Amino acid sequence: MSSILPNSNNADAHAAGAGAASPAPTFSPLYQQIKALIMQRLEAGEWKPGELIPSEVELGSRFKVSQGTVRKAIDELAAENLVVRRQGKGTFVATHHETQAQFRFLRLMADSDEPQRPENKIIEVKRVRASAEVARQLDMKSGDSVIFIRRVKSFNGVPIILEDIWLPGAIFKGLTAERLVEYRGPLYGLFESEFGTRMIRAEERIRAVGADPDAAEFLGVAPQTPLLSVERASFTYGDKPVEMRRGLYLTTNHHYQSELS
Repeated sequence: MSSILPNSNNADAHAAGAGAASPAPTFSPLYQQIKALIMQRLEAGEWKPGELIPSEVELGSRFKVSQGTVRKAIDELAAENLVVRRQGKGTFVATHHETQAQFRFLRLMADSDEPQRPENKIIEVKRVRASAEVARQLDMKSGDSVIFIRRVKSFNGVPIILEDIWLPGAIFKGLTAERLVEYRGPLYGLFESEFGTRMIRAEERIRAVGADPDAAEFLGVAPQTPLLSVERASFTYGDKPVEMRRGLYLTTNHHYQSELS
């Protein structure tokens, strides 16, 4: 098969070579160029979360490359949880509404095998001005509008996590306490379906802290009880930060689990 780059009549192929004007271009394998083109289509919303994307044969024809090249691109997208392969059905855009995806960004696991019944209690939702730190994390200007959310997540009726969340106000217009209280699905699922924002990766910083008076009250523990502090920045397509989150985790009967590969 011929490379996608020389075909000037192919709009997607042309997009792959758009960055060639760089004074010091770096080589990118063909399958990674195809992966980038598929990512562009996902970001543009051509295939929405939960939808079936074209087959490898169709994508190969569209991009003028072999099916094997497309398969390698899809393999990487699947490994990054951006698409999901379903035997006999095809490849679908991943969605936070799927059961297996709902806890992708929550790594707190129970020590026992007892089924965990999660429940969220919204404490506060308000529009505030971004502090310097929040603005830096969200790539905004200090003083820009952000939505602040404080909530407590319980498992089997026991408060386990106190979370503070900051979201860009321009993206999450209309997000209210009432909407969060009535919504029963995963928070990232709400962001995806109602605000067109899909979280695709996150960075976390973890440290041990003692519970301050507020955290102690919300979690029902004594002040200075050991907690796990998890600070997270979440990103959507284009590596754009769209959430800053700080969680205080009570690990008396839970542990933080991370899989490394």
